[in-house]
Amino acid sequence: QVQLTESGGGVVQPGGSLMLSCVVSGLSGSKYSIDWYRQAPGKARELVATSTSGGINTDYADSVKGRFFVSRDNSMHTLYLHMNALKLEDTAVYLCHTRPWSFDFWGQGTQVTVSL
Repeated sequence: QVQLTESGGGVVQPGGSLMLSCVVSGLSGSKYSIDWYRQAPGKARELVATSTSGGINTDYADSVKGRFFVSRDNSMHTLYLHMNALKLEDTAVYLCHTRPWSFDFWGQGTQVTVSL
C-alpha cells in the first residue's frame, strides 16, 4: 500500500526558513513523480513544486520560484521542500502527492504557519 508521510511543519516568522520532508512507502525504485501541494483556508489547493520521475527535473509555482526548492533522496524514498524567505501568504497545510498507475495518493499534510 502506498503511503506518504509529511513532517517538518511549524510556526516561523516572515523571512524565516523551514524544511519539510515527505517519505514515500509502498513504491519500489524511484520512477515516479512526487509533488508538494498546499491548501490555505478558503483557497483552492495549489501545486507548489514537482519532482519528476527519478528526480531528474523539478518545477515550481511562480509564487515560490526563487524561494523554495526541492531535493530528493531516492535511496530513502524522501522528497524535501526547502522553504526560504517565507511570507505570510505561505501559511497553509502542505501536502505530498504522487500518482503512480494513474491513481492519486496523498499524505495527511503538515501545517506551516508564517506569523509575526
